[in-house]
Amino acid sequence: MEQAIELRPFQRNMAADLARLADNPKVSAQVRDNFPYPYTIADAHYWIDMCSNANSNAFQRAVFFEGKFAGGIGVVRQEDIYRNNAEIGYWLGEPFWGCNIMTAALREMTSWIFENTSITRLFAGVFETNAASVRVLEKAGYELEAVHRKAIIKNGLVLDEHLYVKLA
Repeated sequence: MEQAIELRPFQRNMAADLARLADNPKVSAQVRDNFPYPYTIADAHYWIDMCSNANSNAFQRAVFFEGKFAGGIGVVRQEDIYRNNAEIGYWLGEPFWGCNIMTAALREMTSWIFENTSITRLFAGVFETNAASVRVLEKAGYELEAVHRKAIIKNGLVLDEHLYVKLA
């Protein structure tokens, strides 16, 4: 059963919870290297400040479940001829895994983006090792468009990237 979630703008009072949940090697293993590990309170403050930049081409939201900070989801608009495309990404703190929280968050964010922006194509790249994220994307109606073979390096491993897409 899908759970009720809430997407909120990041705020400074979320920094301690953000740092606590993000400072996890299991979370870090499935995200890009620019998501720091270890994840400090200074990293949390930097992220929150960056999210509040009104000139950004990104839409970042904190994911809450039953009133508790659980993770993050964001969309980054591409540029030039790709300006109607955007990359969507997300992460969830380990205590909240397996509860369908991110599927609900992804559905909500996807709908919001298509209803409130000119973006017509959302895409997400998933490491071949991240079966849980593949399930989230598929349950939210995203479809596998391509497999970029041996395209990424994470923790010394060369991996395939699975590209999932949803069109408006």
